[in-house]
Amino acid sequence: MVLLGLSALLLGAGLQMQPQVAAPAAAPAPVTEVMAMVRLKPGVSLPDVMKLVPDEARGATQLYLEGKIDQWYTRSDGKGVVLFLHCKTVEEAKVLLADLPLIKAGYVEAEYIPVGPFNGLRILTRLQPAPDGTAPR
Repeated sequence: MVLLGLSALLLGAGLQMQPQVAAPAAAPAPVTEVMAMVRLKPGVSLPDVMKLVPDEARGATQLYLEGKIDQWYTRSDGKGVVLFLHCKTVEEAKVLLADLPLIKAGYVEAEYIPVGPFNGLRILTRLQPAPDGTAPR
């Protein structure tokens, strides 16, 4: 155990002595979807929500069948749902969900997060040596 800790310390010290090269800045990731995290607002009663659930399920199912909802999850902590929407902007996602009964009634709130391809891969692919062995592209 001590040997492992010493090895890690020496490796860390050796890396710190190497000249530091700044990683190239990655271009912003394109937005390919918008993640909507939807949860009940505090104080909303379950009986009121249950009155709208059949229409909500029909509306969300229709969006899914139209290809507008890509993925549909229940949060494992029981605090709502997560939807991945085929949208390029948060505004487009808000419009898409605006007609769902629970949103129209004001019973739920949603947080919208634009997402795209993992940008770290752009940096990694730029750090690879060129086929001729020259510096990274």
